[in-house]
Amino acid sequence: MRPKNLPATVRQRRLGSELRRLRQQAELTTAQAGVLDGSSQPRISSIESGRYAVGADRVRSLARSYSCTDEAYIEALTEMTGGRTRGWWDEYRDLLPPDAVDLAELEHHTTSMRTSSLGHLPGLLQTRAHAHAVISAAVPSFAPHEVEHRVSFRIKRQVAVYGENPKPLRTILHEAALHMGFGGPEVVREQLKHLLKVSELEHVTILAIPFGSGTFPTAGIGIYYMSGAVPALDTVQLDTEQGAAFLDAQPQLAKYRAVLDRVESCTLGPAQSRDLIRRVAADL
Repeated sequence: MRPKNLPATVRQRRLGSELRRLRQQAELTTAQAGVLDGSSQPRISSIESGRYAVGADRVRSLARSYSCTDEAYIEALTEMTGGRTRGWWDEYRDLLPPDAVDLAELEHHTTSMRTSSLGHLPGLLQTRAHAHAVISAAVPSFAPHEVEHRVSFRIKRQVAVYGENPKPLRTILHEAALHMGFGGPEVVREQLKHLLKVSELEHVTILAIPFGSGTFPTAGIGIYYMSGAVPALDTVQLDTEQGAAFLDAQPQLAKYRAVLDRVESCTLGPAQSRDLIRRVAADL
């Protein structure tokens, strides 16, 4: 059992929920699963809630008990075992909400990222000055030291894009996000310059929706789709007024993949999107 002062992360809870899904598909109760596993009903319940860290061998054993034959999926589950991943984000556990810190852990393990951020620029592409302006405008307001914690965290998250093992990123922006003016003309000018530079990276694709393009799905809603080792372990994150919401049910994943495909069909191509960013910057 993990220490009481270390609640399960969203990644650990996801492993438990996947094992629960396999058990339910096998039409077994937690008591029956405990018998097959040689443990107990409380132990199975603790595993499924993410409160008990399991090893790779136990995951394989449970998968066999549940008649799962998808080897790629099982191996992807075993990679999620062993308790909490220790990473740079842990220094923020007492400073930021758990869902914010969990997002960095998910980004560390994801294989690729896809976003649709229509009113704001995604945090992974923000400059420090832009991030500071956005976070400073939050309601209720953060104290100066809280702003600095959140800004530094947002910039450190960008290791997922600019680190030694960068993840492919495909992001959709609306022209409105380019005109928001956070921080004033100089900050905006540097932010747009940064977008242009990043868009030239081989693993980054920035697609813009220009004004006058007509209707498209999810206008005003930001979507962050993170791919797992196998599609069944993908995760969608949505921003809400109450914080981040993480979705991983298969119908939800299918829905947001389709939504992002639809939104992307409304965008300009990568080169045309860069031209649009240049035009906005030239008008400042």
